[in-house]
Amino acid sequence: MAPQERTRRAAAIQDADGARNELSRALDDAGVLLPSLGLDTVSLASGYLPPLVDLGRCNPGTARKLAGRRGKVVAPPS
Repeated sequence: MAPQERTRRAAAIQDADGARNELSRALDDAGVLLPSLGLDTVSLASGYLPPLVDLGRCNPGTARKLAGRRGKVVAPPS
């Protein structure tokens, strides 16, 4: 991988990590815990896929909390 591509890849990974942190804080503010929220390791290792945020798994109670919040989601500013 060329240095310029490594720099772009690192920036994309930092962006995904920032998005994961923002989501984690927002969920925490809503009283929702996704214990396995993280970055997708397959996409991080790939030279072709963009880095992805992995929402992971949750218990039924957390799934119901998320379902109850579906009308309260706020879109990020453009």
